[in-house]
Amino acid sequence: MSAQLRCGERTLALDSPVVMGVLNLTPDSFSDGGRYLDPDQALARALQIEAEGAALIDLGGESTRPGAAPVSAAEELRRVLPLLERLRPRTRAILSVDTSKPEVIRAAAAAGADLINDVYALRAPGALEAAAESGCAVCLMHMQGEPRTMQHAPHYEDVVREVRAFLGERVTACRAAGIPDERIVLDPGFGFGKTLEHNLTLLRHLHRVRAEGRPVLAGLSRKSMIGALTGKAAGERLHGSVAAALIAAQNGAEILRVHDVAATVDALKVLAAAARG
Repeated sequence: MSAQLRCGERTLALDSPVVMGVLNLTPDSFSDGGRYLDPDQALARALQIEAEGAALIDLGGESTRPGAAPVSAAEELRRVLPLLERLRPRTRAILSVDTSKPEVIRAAAAAGADLINDVYALRAPGALEAAAESGCAVCLMHMQGEPRTMQHAPHYEDVVREVRAFLGERVTACRAAGIPDERIVLDPGFGFGKTLEHNLTLLRHLHRVRAEGRPVLAGLSRKSMIGALTGKAAGERLHGSVAAALIAAQNGAEILRVHDVAATVDALKVLAAAARG
Protein backbone atom coordinates (compact mmCIF):
# COMPACT_ATOMS: atom_id res chain seq x y z
CA MET A 1 0.00 0.00 0.00
CA SER A 2 1.19 3.52 -0.82
CA ALA A 3 1.16 5.79 2.24
CA GLN A 4 0.30 8.81 0.11
CA LEU A 5 -1.57 9.97 -2.96
CA ARG A 6 -0.20 12.66 -5.25
CA CYS A 7 -2.93 15.13 -6.16
CA GLY A 8 -1.50 17.68 -8.55
CA GLU A 9 0.84 19.85 -6.49
CA ARG A 10 -0.54 18.48 -3.21
CA THR A 11 0.14 15.22 -1.41
CA LEU A 12 -2.45 13.39 0.67
CA ALA A 13 -1.07 11.22 3.48
CA LEU A 14 -2.87 7.88 3.78
CA ASP A 15 -1.06 6.21 6.67
CA SER A 16 -4.40 6.30 8.51
CA PRO A 17 -7.93 6.49 7.07
CA VAL A 18 -9.17 9.93 5.99
CA VAL A 19 -12.63 11.30 5.23
CA MET A 20 -13.92 12.71 1.93
CA GLY A 21 -16.98 14.90 2.48
CA VAL A 22 -19.73 14.80 -0.15
CA LEU A 23 -21.13 18.05 -1.56
CA ASN A 24 -23.71 17.53 -4.31
CA LEU A 25 -24.54 20.59 -6.41
CA THR A 26 -27.44 18.80 -8.09
CA PRO A 27 -31.23 18.96 -7.83
CA ASP A 28 -31.65 15.17 -7.97
CA SER A 29 -28.98 13.36 -5.93
CA PHE A 30 -30.50 10.61 -3.80
CA SER A 31 -29.71 12.06 -0.37
CA ASP A 32 -28.99 15.79 -0.46
CA GLY A 33 -30.12 16.80 -3.95
CA GLY A 34 -31.28 20.41 -4.05
CA ARG A 35 -29.90 21.42 -0.65
CA TYR A 36 -26.89 23.32 -1.94
CA LEU A 37 -28.05 24.98 -5.16
CA ASP A 38 -27.56 28.42 -3.63
CA PRO A 39 -23.88 29.40 -4.19
CA ASP A 40 -23.40 30.93 -0.74
CA GLN A 41 -24.95 27.93 1.01
CA ALA A 42 -22.73 25.61 -1.04
CA LEU A 43 -19.60 27.55 -0.08
CA ALA A 44 -20.60 27.59 3.59
CA ARG A 45 -21.18 23.83 3.53
CA ALA A 46 -17.83 23.19 1.84
CA LEU A 47 -16.00 25.17 4.51
CA GLN A 48 -18.00 23.37 7.20
CA ILE A 49 -16.98 20.00 5.72
CA GLU A 50 -13.33 20.99 6.09
CA ALA A 51 -13.87 22.35 9.62
CA GLU A 52 -15.49 19.04 10.63
CA GLY A 53 -12.28 17.22 9.76
CA ALA A 54 -12.54 16.08 6.14
CA ALA A 55 -9.26 15.84 4.24
CA LEU A 56 -11.09 15.93 0.90
CA ILE A 57 -14.23 17.63 -0.43
CA ASP A 58 -15.99 15.92 -3.35
CA LEU A 59 -18.01 18.27 -5.58
CA GLY A 60 -20.64 16.65 -7.79
CA GLY A 61 -22.53 18.30 -10.63
CA GLU A 62 -24.31 15.24 -12.03
CA SER A 63 -26.32 12.70 -10.08
CA THR A 64 -25.25 9.06 -10.49
CA ARG A 65 -28.00 7.56 -8.34
CA PRO A 66 -29.81 4.55 -9.83
CA GLY A 67 -32.04 5.74 -12.66
CA ALA A 68 -30.44 9.18 -12.90
CA ALA A 69 -30.60 10.97 -16.23
CA PRO A 70 -27.35 12.37 -17.70
CA VAL A 71 -26.65 16.09 -17.96
CA SER A 72 -24.56 18.02 -20.48
CA ALA A 73 -20.97 19.05 -19.86
CA ALA A 74 -22.08 22.68 -20.00
CA GLU A 75 -24.65 22.15 -17.25
CA GLU A 76 -22.19 20.23 -15.11
CA LEU A 77 -19.64 23.04 -15.45
CA ARG A 78 -22.29 25.64 -14.63
CA ARG A 79 -22.99 23.83 -11.37
CA VAL A 80 -19.42 23.03 -10.28
CA LEU A 81 -16.97 25.65 -11.57
CA PRO A 82 -18.22 28.74 -9.68
CA LEU A 83 -17.93 26.98 -6.32
CA LEU A 84 -14.59 25.42 -7.19
CA GLU A 85 -13.18 28.83 -8.13
CA ARG A 86 -14.47 30.44 -4.92
CA LEU A 87 -13.41 27.56 -2.71
CA ARG A 88 -9.88 26.94 -3.98
CA PRO A 89 -8.20 29.96 -2.34
CA ARG A 90 -10.11 29.42 0.92
CA THR A 91 -9.31 25.78 1.73
CA ARG A 92 -6.37 23.50 2.31
CA ALA A 93 -8.51 20.40 1.66
CA ILE A 94 -7.99 18.22 -1.40
CA LEU A 95 -10.71 19.27 -3.86
CA SER A 96 -12.26 16.42 -5.81
CA VAL A 97 -14.64 16.75 -8.75
CA ASP A 98 -17.02 13.86 -9.41
CA THR A 99 -17.15 13.72 -13.22
CA SER A 100 -16.66 11.47 -16.24
CA LYS A 101 -16.47 14.09 -18.99
CA PRO A 102 -13.12 15.18 -20.48
CA GLU A 103 -14.33 18.78 -20.87
CA VAL A 104 -15.19 18.94 -17.18
CA ILE A 105 -11.92 17.25 -16.18
CA ARG A 106 -9.88 19.88 -18.04
CA ALA A 107 -11.89 22.85 -16.76
CA ALA A 108 -11.91 21.55 -13.18
CA ALA A 109 -8.15 21.00 -13.20
CA ALA A 110 -7.61 24.53 -14.54
CA ALA A 111 -9.82 25.88 -11.72
CA GLY A 112 -7.79 24.12 -9.03
CA ALA A 113 -9.20 20.61 -8.62
CA ASP A 114 -6.78 18.08 -7.13
CA LEU A 115 -8.60 14.80 -7.84
CA ILE A 116 -10.98 13.48 -10.49
CA ASN A 117 -13.50 11.01 -9.05
CA ASP A 118 -14.95 9.06 -12.00
CA VAL A 119 -17.70 6.45 -11.68
CA TYR A 120 -16.84 5.30 -15.23
CA ALA A 121 -13.14 4.84 -14.37
CA LEU A 122 -12.01 7.12 -17.23
CA ARG A 123 -13.69 5.01 -19.92
CA ALA A 124 -15.42 7.90 -21.72
CA PRO A 125 -13.69 8.87 -24.98
CA GLY A 126 -10.93 11.35 -24.19
CA ALA A 127 -11.22 11.04 -20.40
CA LEU A 128 -7.95 9.15 -19.91
CA GLU A 129 -6.02 11.70 -21.91
CA ALA A 130 -7.66 14.63 -20.12
CA ALA A 131 -6.92 13.13 -16.72
CA ALA A 132 -3.32 12.36 -17.64
CA GLU A 133 -2.73 15.95 -18.79
CA SER A 134 -4.43 17.42 -15.73
CA GLY A 135 -1.87 16.23 -13.19
CA CYS A 136 -4.77 15.41 -10.84
CA ALA A 137 -5.11 12.22 -8.87
CA VAL A 138 -7.81 9.89 -10.21
CA CYS A 139 -10.31 7.66 -8.45
CA LEU A 140 -11.30 4.71 -10.63
CA MET A 141 -14.65 3.16 -9.70
CA HIS A 142 -16.19 -0.15 -10.71
CA MET A 143 -19.74 -0.03 -12.04
CA GLN A 144 -21.66 -2.81 -13.79
CA GLY A 145 -23.75 -1.11 -16.48
CA GLU A 146 -24.53 2.61 -16.20
CA PRO A 147 -26.61 4.65 -13.74
CA ARG A 148 -29.92 4.40 -15.57
CA THR A 149 -29.84 0.59 -15.69
CA MET A 150 -27.18 -0.62 -13.24
CA GLN A 151 -29.61 -1.98 -10.65
CA HIS A 152 -31.58 -4.08 -13.16
CA ALA A 153 -30.60 -7.60 -12.00
CA PRO A 154 -26.81 -7.22 -11.54
CA HIS A 155 -25.00 -10.57 -11.74
CA TYR A 156 -21.49 -11.84 -10.95
CA GLU A 157 -19.87 -15.25 -10.74
CA ASP A 158 -17.39 -13.91 -8.16
CA VAL A 159 -17.98 -10.25 -7.33
CA VAL A 160 -14.66 -9.67 -5.52
CA ARG A 161 -12.57 -11.28 -8.25
CA GLU A 162 -14.44 -9.49 -11.04
CA VAL A 163 -14.29 -6.06 -9.39
CA ARG A 164 -10.57 -6.48 -8.67
CA ALA A 165 -9.89 -7.62 -12.25
CA PHE A 166 -11.74 -4.62 -13.70
CA LEU A 167 -9.88 -2.18 -11.47
CA GLY A 168 -6.56 -3.81 -12.35
CA GLU A 169 -7.34 -3.33 -16.04
CA ARG A 170 -8.11 0.33 -15.48
CA VAL A 171 -4.84 0.84 -13.58
CA THR A 172 -3.02 -0.67 -16.56
CA ALA A 173 -4.88 1.69 -18.91
CA CYS A 174 -3.93 4.66 -16.72
CA ARG A 175 -0.28 3.68 -16.75
CA ALA A 176 -0.35 3.39 -20.53
CA ALA A 177 -1.87 6.89 -20.73
CA GLY A 178 0.87 8.36 -18.55
CA ILE A 179 -0.87 8.42 -15.16
CA PRO A 180 1.59 7.04 -12.57
CA ASP A 181 0.53 4.74 -9.74
CA GLU A 182 1.05 7.45 -7.13
CA ARG A 183 -1.93 9.36 -8.61
CA ILE A 184 -4.39 6.41 -8.56
CA VAL A 185 -6.97 5.35 -5.97
CA LEU A 186 -9.58 2.61 -6.45
CA ASP A 187 -13.29 2.41 -5.55
CA PRO A 188 -15.19 -0.93 -5.67
CA GLY A 189 -18.41 0.99 -6.37
CA PHE A 190 -20.77 0.01 -3.56
CA GLY A 191 -24.32 0.19 -4.90
CA PHE A 192 -23.28 0.62 -8.53
CA GLY A 193 -24.62 -2.49 -10.23
CA LYS A 194 -24.61 -4.63 -7.08
CA THR A 195 -27.20 -6.37 -4.93
CA LEU A 196 -27.16 -6.12 -1.15
CA GLU A 197 -25.25 -9.40 -0.92
CA HIS A 198 -22.71 -8.24 -3.51
CA ASN A 199 -22.13 -5.10 -1.44
CA LEU A 200 -21.73 -7.04 1.81
CA THR A 201 -19.32 -9.49 0.18
CA LEU A 202 -17.18 -6.61 -1.11
CA LEU A 203 -17.22 -4.99 2.33
CA ARG A 204 -16.13 -8.23 4.03
CA HIS A 205 -13.29 -8.73 1.54
CA LEU A 206 -12.32 -5.13 0.87
CA HIS A 207 -8.63 -5.87 1.37
CA ARG A 208 -8.79 -8.15 -1.70
CA VAL A 209 -10.00 -5.29 -3.92
CA ARG A 210 -6.60 -3.59 -3.65
CA ALA A 211 -5.58 -4.19 -7.29
CA GLU A 212 -1.97 -3.36 -8.13
CA GLY A 213 -1.34 -2.24 -4.56
CA ARG A 214 -3.30 0.99 -4.92
CA PRO A 215 -5.24 2.56 -2.01
CA VAL A 216 -8.99 2.07 -1.74
CA LEU A 217 -11.86 4.53 -1.38
CA ALA A 218 -15.14 3.24 0.06
CA GLY A 219 -18.41 5.10 -0.43
CA LEU A 220 -21.24 3.53 1.57
CA SER A 221 -22.78 6.62 3.14
CA ARG A 222 -26.60 6.64 3.24
CA LYS A 223 -26.81 4.17 0.34
CA SER A 224 -29.70 1.80 -0.26
CA MET A 225 -27.78 -1.09 1.32
CA ILE A 226 -27.82 0.84 4.62
CA GLY A 227 -31.56 1.39 4.17
CA ALA A 228 -32.11 -2.29 3.42
CA LEU A 229 -30.25 -3.32 6.58
CA THR A 230 -31.78 -0.71 8.93
CA GLY A 231 -35.17 0.02 7.41
CA LYS A 232 -34.35 3.75 7.51
CA ALA A 233 -34.92 6.45 4.87
CA ALA A 234 -31.91 8.15 3.27
CA GLY A 235 -31.87 11.04 5.73
CA GLU A 236 -32.01 8.70 8.74
CA ARG A 237 -29.02 6.46 7.97
CA LEU A 238 -26.36 8.20 10.06
CA HIS A 239 -25.69 5.35 12.48
CA GLY A 240 -25.67 2.62 9.85
CA SER A 241 -23.43 4.72 7.61
CA VAL A 242 -20.88 5.35 10.36
CA ALA A 243 -20.84 1.64 11.21
CA ALA A 244 -20.23 0.77 7.56
CA ALA A 245 -17.43 3.34 7.33
CA LEU A 246 -15.70 1.87 10.37
CA ILE A 247 -15.95 -1.66 8.95
CA ALA A 248 -14.51 -0.40 5.67
CA ALA A 249 -11.62 1.26 7.53
CA GLN A 250 -10.92 -1.91 9.51
CA ASN A 251 -10.94 -3.90 6.26
CA GLY A 252 -8.41 -1.67 4.54
CA ALA A 253 -10.09 1.43 3.06
CA GLU A 254 -7.88 4.52 3.20
CA ILE A 255 -10.50 7.07 2.08
CA LEU A 256 -14.11 7.09 3.32
CA ARG A 257 -16.56 9.10 1.21
CA VAL A 258 -19.35 10.27 3.54
CA HIS A 259 -22.16 12.79 4.00
CA ASP A 260 -21.91 12.89 7.82
CA VAL A 261 -18.35 14.12 8.20
CA ALA A 262 -18.15 15.07 11.89
CA ALA A 263 -19.65 11.79 13.13
CA THR A 264 -17.37 9.71 10.93
CA VAL A 265 -14.25 11.66 11.92
CA ASP A 266 -15.06 11.15 15.61
CA ALA A 267 -15.66 7.43 15.10
CA LEU A 268 -12.33 7.07 13.30
CA LYS A 269 -10.53 8.80 16.18
CA VAL A 270 -11.92 6.20 18.58
CA LEU A 271 -11.01 3.37 16.21
CA ALA A 272 -7.45 4.70 15.85
CA ALA A 273 -7.00 5.03 19.62
CA ALA A 274 -8.21 1.47 20.17
CA ALA A 275 -5.85 0.18 17.48
CA ARG A 276 -2.88 1.97 19.03
CA GLY A 277 -3.72 0.46 22.40
